[in-house]
Amino acid sequence: MATRILVIEDEEKISSIVKGYLQKEGFIVTVASTGQEGLNRLAEGYDLVILDLMLPDMEGEEICRFIREDSNIPIIMLTAKSDEEDRVKGLGIGADDYVVKPFSPRELVARVKALLRRVSPRQKVYSFNNGDLVIDMEKMEVRKGGTPIELTNTEFKLLQCLADRPGQVFTRLQLINLILGYDFEGYDRTIDAHIKNLRHKIEDNPRSPSYIKTVYGVGYKFIGSRDEN
Repeated sequence: MATRILVIEDEEKISSIVKGYLQKEGFIVTVASTGQEGLNRLAEGYDLVILDLMLPDMEGEEICRFIREDSNIPIIMLTAKSDEEDRVKGLGIGADDYVVKPFSPRELVARVKALLRRVSPRQKVYSFNNGDLVIDMEKMEVRKGGTPIELTNTEFKLLQCLADRPGQVFTRLQLINLILGYDFEGYDRTIDAHIKNLRHKIEDNPRSPSYIKTVYGVGYKFIGSRDEN
């Protein structure tokens, strides 16, 4: 969960649609409206880039070359250029996929998922604080101090989301969208109750947590130290 995607696209209508569809699938999406902003934001750490080739300040091909100089991050090019020569050129300079405008947002989401599966196999078991907390993502099992603990589906998804990105601050709204769904109509404070229940199950002292820290006025972050494989 909590895969981060950077969309570099200057057409607000397109970027808004793409962002909305991706967020509904649980991705965290950042939009950059210029090439330079996109390059600056890359340092924040992303799992995939959707890159428009026709930007106001830089050519998308140039941005792709810059990214490929020091990163293997998956890149999907999004463009109105439909000629075979343009597609071959885009793939030749390091793009992983090529989507031509106009496009189906659902198809783009499917391509994003397929590309992430292909290039970024997810770690299946996470261990924290010298084995004190172990999370098996595939089996949906959690052990605390070697003892299995029972979590609800919502609690597990919440823990999975936070533990997948140690140190990253999630707002309550982000967690609700990712865990309970984009169409959830309850209050954002609902997430606090789930955090409280989760802490009682995984923390030695819920009042002084070792794993889930409250960032006052914002939300929560995971502070456990991931063990080396």
